[in-house]
Amino acid sequence: MLNLERLRVLHAIWTTGSVAGAARTLHVTTSAISQQIARLEREVGQLLVERQGRGVRLTGAGEVLAREAGDLLNHVERVETRLDRHRGAVTGPMTVAAFATAARGLLPGVLRSLRSRYPDLTVSLSEQEPHESIPALVRGDVDLAVVQDWAEDVLAVPATLVRLPLLDDVFDLAVPDDHPLAARERVAVCELAGEEWITWSQGQICHDWLVRTLAGVRVAHTASEHSTQLALVAAGLGVAVIPRLGRESGPGGVRFVAIDPPPTRRVFALWRESASARPAVSAVVDRLRECG
Repeated sequence: MLNLERLRVLHAIWTTGSVAGAARTLHVTTSAISQQIARLEREVGQLLVERQGRGVRLTGAGEVLAREAGDLLNHVERVETRLDRHRGAVTGPMTVAAFATAARGLLPGVLRSLRSRYPDLTVSLSEQEPHESIPALVRGDVDLAVVQDWAEDVLAVPATLVRLPLLDDVFDLAVPDDHPLAARERVAVCELAGEEWITWSQGQICHDWLVRTLAGVRVAHTASEHSTQLALVAAGLGVAVIPRLGRESGPGGVRFVAIDPPPTRRVFALWRESASARPAVSAVVDRLRECG
């Protein structure tokens, strides 16, 4: 009979593309991964992994077994979920991944409430952007992900995941308090084309929205942290768009102005369909829905 944990190791190599990636996913050493694969190869009597340059790749037999192992692991999760549901207890470890703003503005209250309500449930938060958290969720590295997208830039979600809308997060314009727009209550998007911008790095969702919305936008500075962006705004070095979710009061010298129409991103939760009936997943989802 094939060993389930060794199949999990093979599947992790397949989904991450390397022994090192599998080791990170499963929180073990690379030597432990190699040992498990060697034992699995002896069990099946076939070569499953072969060297390729400095890395490895799965053989034909390895790919077949890894693909079937994914289906088997999903089935095992469904069985474990049914057992948890039968027991009815909200227990065990849960890992939630969330993009930075949600990790700061939404998850602390959710985690505090869960710890108070369910003392036998241990929830761990991992800050990850959607391009990291969705593959991790599919692989089984995390149990639930809080992600974001825009109506004009819809996030691709695998069919094996369940999606729950949580909230719409509006962005406002942040300007220095001596800026001509600082006294306004509202400003139209078309009025912002000539500004110098402080924004996220290229490739990040909010940066891409700005470039897509304002043709020929001039980006003066980039920073990942809102606090850094606001400090640059306060210094008179440009303007920025800042989400309301998780927003702290800005530094002195910054004024927030509503934008018309308001830039709005959608925040939602994802989890594996095979774990939908797990009481712990339901408890986290319910609390996110209440706080969203």
